Amino acid sequence: MAKKAKKSPKPKRPSRKQAEEAVERLLLWAGEDPRREGLVDTPKRVVDAYLDWFSGYKDDPVKFLQRTFQEVEGYDEMIVLRDISFESHCEHHIAPIIGVAHVGYLPNNKVVGISKLARVVETFARRFQVQEKMTAQIANCIQDVLKPKGVGIVIDATHQCMTTRGIHKSGVSMVTSRMLGTFRKDARTRAEFLRMIGKND
Repeated sequence: MAKKAKKSPKPKRPSRKQAEEAVERLLLWAGEDPRREGLVDTPKRVVDAYLDWFSGYKDDPVKFLQRTFQEVEGYDEMIVLRDISFESHCEHHIAPIIGVAHVGYLPNNKVVGISKLARVVETFARRFQVQEKMTAQIANCIQDVLKPKGVGIVIDATHQCMTTRGIHKSGVSMVTSRMLGTFRKDARTRAEFLRMIGKND
């Protein structure tokens, strides 16, 4: 029987100084002089920007959903949070992905604060991403933690790896969805969700 290949350990995170030196090297590679006035502080600024853009790695989306409320007078209808704006980055080109996410779920005896749903979206968005994966991650996280009767996620976003390079097609957006539980099994529930977010035209 063949032995399973050992998984390589995760590479050690470089220091901030090493990260800034990497940016400086990219500037040189692009044909610039990192010593000129306008670029002297660019490596520092880029590293600061990365700390912001990829802050999702330090957050645990599960924790945002663990505080729930059960005193809702038996409310058991769909809850939808529409138009959650987000900025992410394509893991293939590190180009921005800018869009909105729509999150819906059918509660099962408990609900969560709506800001927590937005935080889940934000956490996954602020990582290197592929839109399809991000859509599934958000839906799976909500389903696993809240255990609702169903979850629906729709993401509509533009990808600058397509609009500013390569094929250069502007005005194009990509729509992905993930339906779990009742949202997948019951066409009426799914249709209600899509109608509420304006996607059933």
